[in-house]
Amino acid sequence: MSSLPPYIRIQNQTTSLVFDCHSRVPTLLYYGRRLADNSTEDMLALLATRQEAKCSPAIEPDLSLVPTHADGFTGNPGVLLAGKGDEWAAGFGLQKVEQTGNTVKFKCEDSQRQLQLVIEVSLNDASPIATFQCEFTNGSANPVDLQWLCAATFPLPDHISMLKTFEGRWSNEFQTRNHELFMGSYVRENRRGKTSHDTFPGLIAYARGAMEHSGECYGFHLATSGNHKLQAEQMADGRSYVQMGELLFPGEAVLSSGQSYRSPKLYIGYSEEGFSGLSRHFHQYIRKNILRHSPSSKPRPIHYNTWEGIYFDHDAETLKSLATKVADLGVERFVLDDGWFKGRRSDKAGLGDWVVDEDVYPQSLQPLIDHVNQLGMEFGIWFEPEMVNPDSDLYRAHPDWALATDGNPQVPFRNQYVLDLSNPEVTDYLFEAIDKILTTYPNIRYIKWDMNRDINHPGNHMNKPAVHQQVQCLYKLIARVRTAHPGVEIESCCSGGGRIDLGILPYTDRFWTSDSNDALDRLKIQQGFSLFFPPEVMGAHVGPRDCHITGRHISIETRAAVALFGHMGMEMDPRELTDHEVGVLKSAFSLYKRYRPLTHSGDLYRLDDDGMNVNFGVVAKDKSEALFAYNSILETPRTTPGRFRFAGLDPNRRYTLSRVWPQQLKEYSPSVLSVVDGKVFSGQLLMQAGLQLPVLFPQTSLVFALTEAQ
Repeated sequence: MSSLPPYIRIQNQTTSLVFDCHSRVPTLLYYGRRLADNSTEDMLALLATRQEAKCSPAIEPDLSLVPTHADGFTGNPGVLLAGKGDEWAAGFGLQKVEQTGNTVKFKCEDSQRQLQLVIEVSLNDASPIATFQCEFTNGSANPVDLQWLCAATFPLPDHISMLKTFEGRWSNEFQTRNHELFMGSYVRENRRGKTSHDTFPGLIAYARGAMEHSGECYGFHLATSGNHKLQAEQMADGRSYVQMGELLFPGEAVLSSGQSYRSPKLYIGYSEEGFSGLSRHFHQYIRKNILRHSPSSKPRPIHYNTWEGIYFDHDAETLKSLATKVADLGVERFVLDDGWFKGRRSDKAGLGDWVVDEDVYPQSLQPLIDHVNQLGMEFGIWFEPEMVNPDSDLYRAHPDWALATDGNPQVPFRNQYVLDLSNPEVTDYLFEAIDKILTTYPNIRYIKWDMNRDINHPGNHMNKPAVHQQVQCLYKLIARVRTAHPGVEIESCCSGGGRIDLGILPYTDRFWTSDSNDALDRLKIQQGFSLFFPPEVMGAHVGPRDCHITGRHISIETRAAVALFGHMGMEMDPRELTDHEVGVLKSAFSLYKRYRPLTHSGDLYRLDDDGMNVNFGVVAKDKSEALFAYNSILETPRTTPGRFRFAGLDPNRRYTLSRVWPQQLKEYSPSVLSVVDGKVFSGQLLMQAGLQLPVLFPQTSLVFALTEAQ
């Protein structure tokens, strides 16, 4: 008689997961609202009974967590192997189950081929977020070429028939598109060697009719900063699944005897309260389990980043004057961007030579850092450690340190190549260079860690494809820097939002969301970003009045309103500001400081998209206060716009409604705003009846504060 349990249930106060262990590899039988004690696993299994269909297998191959060719599965297998023998036909059987609290390990083995597979699932104690991860070990004497290993294969309930997916490009990341799940496969593959701007490793599967505040949905995010594949398939037999894993190049994971490969973690969340409910679960999980700072332990300081202010035109005295100007506005952290190191007068030279350029800074960086600190600001600095310019001392000395493939010319990309982080000499050099700067200037408290090209030729010093190793060595390098300098915060930037994921976030503190500071573009970018990530890790800057990327002219009030709900900053030449713009920025930064404890800890409620506006709010956990934004993009098709219905409030409480932004508003005629400002309304009416919106020009933003009336 088998000693294996027939079923495994893990659950918390809100959520249950049930696994059926009767098959060779366990299957996920249920993931959703917590089951009652009298709802048994046997009941679930009986209700899921399937019969032999016409012209179909008498026994249907299981849709297991890792389906295989050996099981006769005709969808995408969860593992692909090759070797000297018939490793391709490996079939795993469950040998042991280890459960500790809400974490379970399913240990499977192919004893004939001496191959092992461990599937680990963990349900968070305080939310519906679960992680899935697979590890494969070669226990045989011969090498095995692991070509693919999913983190998990997730069977979708049959009423989950829609997909919300991500696409985009540089400066327009996190664009979402809704699809109906169709017979066949929706597949996205990323080979850029980074998370990418266009193929974020995530999707949301949902029931038809689900909206921001209602309906069932599942969120999937693969925590990797490299190549990846995601697939959602509806098979001819009616079953559907989502599968995600790292995309491996041929020969990238050839495992010798005793060697193992572990997939990235797949984060899965569940919500019965629509897309905003799903986002709140992910935000809560990230805040409690990944971020090292909270709003109380370290408030997110307002940034000034020099890039769009001066680009490569560095001059110590000019930078001091810029620091003086932005400190007067209320900036709390001054970040010196690209251009401070040896030979870096353009993007054509200098990467890799991480020493201060004495021609530009003859007295070193210390006078500038001292000036910034005396103004009450922290000092940050830009690095792009993974890259090298051919025109650099480093490349001239070590051309073999760049990733390349024999006989193939490098794809030109921003005049730079990618360093081979799988070479220990390279990572030692980089750590020593960064460490020396941080040790020489101990008041540097922040690093903007950038990456500005794809990995087109990922051949390493062993002539092997090395994106997997590159990513793992990157994590180790950042961890090494953080260990040596625990007080230094690190931003993940990759030409904007090209490396935003839960693989790198445990090693960093925030993301640069996009290189576009265009407020209208940012509304959609930030909306997509917020589906998985909380506002406090979303770098959001007030850019120039004429956006350097789109050329669009947007008012200072709207630019400030859009940046207000993230980790706020500014990126422009402050010498160009008018007196009016100076006053507006001062007010906006004061408003950010007043409300960042709320926006960086509260619950996000996006309002359903009407195609003309992007509206959302953040409500305190105790429902005592809230901050909501109405952002008009297009002019209303009727003479008067509709109503703004707040969300997430306590219907039984009374709230004082105040417009806190902008401070001055030009209106066509007296509107509702003058009537309701400072008045008290019930939460029920604010949500159900809503506020009649005023007639405004497009590209206008309003911010409303709600505080519980005593």
